[in-house]
Amino acid sequence: MGVEGKRKTRRGKRGGESKRQKDDEASIDNSVLGDNGAVDQGDGEGYEAPPMDARDSVFYTDTAADGDSMNVDQAEKISPASYGLVNPDLQSYLKSCEVMLDDSKFESVEDRVIFVNNVYAEMKNFELQLTTDHEGSRILEKLFRVSSEYQIRRFFALTREDTIRLVIHRFSSHTIQTLLLLSAIALERGEVSDLAAGAEIEDSEGPEAVRTEVPTFEKLILELVDTLTPHWSFLMANEYASHILRVLLLVLSGKPIEDQANPKNAIKSKRSAKYVEDRNGEPINHPSLATQRTPPDSFAAALEQLLKTASDAMNDLVARSFTNSPVGSPVLQLMLSLQSEKGKLERAGSLLDKCLMELITDNSDNPRRDGAIKMMLEDVVGSHFMQRVIELSSAKLLRTLYERYFSSNLKTLAFHPISNFVVQSLFSNAKNERQLKTMIAEIQPIVGNLLFKQRPGVVRALLDSCIRLKAGSAEIMNALYSGLGVSVAEQRKELINLLAFLIPYSEFVKADYERLPFSIQGSLIIQSILQLPGDGYEPVMESFFAQDPDSIYTWCKDPSGSRIIEAIVVSDQLPLNTKRRVLEQYANKYADLATNKYGSHIVDACWKVADMPYKEKIIIELLKRQTQLQDNPFGRIVMRNCRAEQYKRRVDEWRERERSIAKRKHLFKDILDGNGAAKTAKSRASALGNKGASQPQKGDEIDALFKLQPDTSSRKPAPKDQATAENTDQLFVVDTHGDKNLKATADADSGTKRKHDKGKTKESKKKAKKDKSALRKER
Repeated sequence: MGVEGKRKTRRGKRGGESKRQKDDEASIDNSVLGDNGAVDQGDGEGYEAPPMDARDSVFYTDTAADGDSMNVDQAEKISPASYGLVNPDLQSYLKSCEVMLDDSKFESVEDRVIFVNNVYAEMKNFELQLTTDHEGSRILEKLFRVSSEYQIRRFFALTREDTIRLVIHRFSSHTIQTLLLLSAIALERGEVSDLAAGAEIEDSEGPEAVRTEVPTFEKLILELVDTLTPHWSFLMANEYASHILRVLLLVLSGKPIEDQANPKNAIKSKRSAKYVEDRNGEPINHPSLATQRTPPDSFAAALEQLLKTASDAMNDLVARSFTNSPVGSPVLQLMLSLQSEKGKLERAGSLLDKCLMELITDNSDNPRRDGAIKMMLEDVVGSHFMQRVIELSSAKLLRTLYERYFSSNLKTLAFHPISNFVVQSLFSNAKNERQLKTMIAEIQPIVGNLLFKQRPGVVRALLDSCIRLKAGSAEIMNALYSGLGVSVAEQRKELINLLAFLIPYSEFVKADYERLPFSIQGSLIIQSILQLPGDGYEPVMESFFAQDPDSIYTWCKDPSGSRIIEAIVVSDQLPLNTKRRVLEQYANKYADLATNKYGSHIVDACWKVADMPYKEKIIIELLKRQTQLQDNPFGRIVMRNCRAEQYKRRVDEWRERERSIAKRKHLFKDILDGNGAAKTAKSRASALGNKGASQPQKGDEIDALFKLQPDTSSRKPAPKDQATAENTDQLFVVDTHGDKNLKATADADSGTKRKHDKGKTKESKKKAKKDKSALRKER
């Protein structure tokens, strides 16, 4: 193919239209034209596609080689599949069918079934030939999405004849990947025969007809594992087959496959997914592909054997070569993740031990190994591999990596454009409090440089570990004070400003406050501080309340500043009285915030944490400017979330609904937190703003209260129905003494209940009156 054969084609791009036409013309000139120059219009069996450049699809490996040399004589050489050009008549027919598949406007399900059956009948005996064709493979993928399970299994079974050469082909690899995805969906749904029992048997043509059974999806996947396992290293290095290996591992393990919301779980890149959507129609977005699945029992043993065989077959050289390979590294990382779940990651001679040049078994000095790992830290692909190793490693291995490769070189690595991401991963995955505090102490001298020299993500990674481990809050705050240049209490009052604008104190006092731009990273750091355990949030909140409320109000209309205010309101660490102070700062400003793109989110956040009286205060303020809010797109959303129309027309129903929502929310919160029944009433009272409920009562006061109660032993027990009704109407008894807001809420609740009971009484009286009059007429 010359120079064109050396061009690398991204997976997901199947070649341009012009290039395909040139290849087709060259193929016709070489293999289709006869002696007289006429094009042979036969059935396609005589066609032979131009050979592909074997250098793009061959990986030379030698598992028996010693040292770093590779024995080319023992190398594995496999060329992609080639079955000749597709018959032009069949190609034209399939293109016309593609229009029907894109529109999917069939009058009935029966019409669609007939159409799909006819397409399969027309392309019979040419299936593998179509998989290696540019247009044919695309049409096949669309056809599979509307095919029956039997048709998918039958086509999948046909690929067993030449699996290895098909998975390394740039077109047929997409077809097999689609078959794997559809197989995973069918297995999760449960294999159900959609045709008659006789249809499971395929009749062969010819004088010696043989009836063969179509294998199940489970058997097809297990056979695919057996076929690919001996060639695993070779396929990992192939740019088309490596994607199939990743899908196969995910299918066997039951992990999410096509989860574009989580880039770590996505098989296809965003660019590839966009290409598939534009050219191949809607992608396969079945819910089961984005969630954890339950694979068949046989898959667990097959996966364990595959990982063991593939790991043992790799020597140290091959394993290390995959760590920096953009094609093989994603497969290698997935294999390590699966081995970690089985507890076989850090064993002697394991795959990870080979990748790290026996660092797990031999911790002695090895200049060659140290140089290789340091190169990985600064490599675009190798850094991703090291991040995954850090995420999966134990506390012992993490300490070894930190002491040997990070501790003495932390300043250089933290500012490197690539290795700083590995440092962030290291800090985010600290295994215990001791490791965390050691990292904070070592990073403290350079915190200022990290904040102001485009590396604040390193500091934020430490904050995330403090939140996860619930430790190190004081140490990380002292490091921030040192980096920002604040030492006395008066300077610390500007902490929230220094972080929001990410500016040192010495420059902040000289700058024009109105012109300071917000920093996204600074906003994220503040949001992390607000999640620190214990009283770690206090420095930020003290600084917040020390600011001018009018200046803070302008933050609500900024994309980064509004995130800070919203994080303050919704933080689980802040007590309710602190949140109430924040809500009071925006009194008479909620309507104005509701009309702003960013401020409307703050109104929603305040609404979620407000108690009943304050919710009514907010909604009354919004209704005063109802016309303006209804004309604003963001205001309409806020009015809908608050259910302002229901409050305006049926205030009692609105109150009842809000109370039931609050009760359910706190009930589920208690269940998720594992709180007991004794703590439930107390949490209810705290959520409603009861100041006295959380205060402990003296023992003598309780005794005196019971002494004042009359003796009820001689009283008749209340009827069972009555007791049940009372318990249903009032689930929690809360002391309203000393809290006007809570008392007003309780009075409103009882008033609504009395009105509801009164309505029931009226209805029963009317019904009795009607029955009485009807009885009189009969007499």
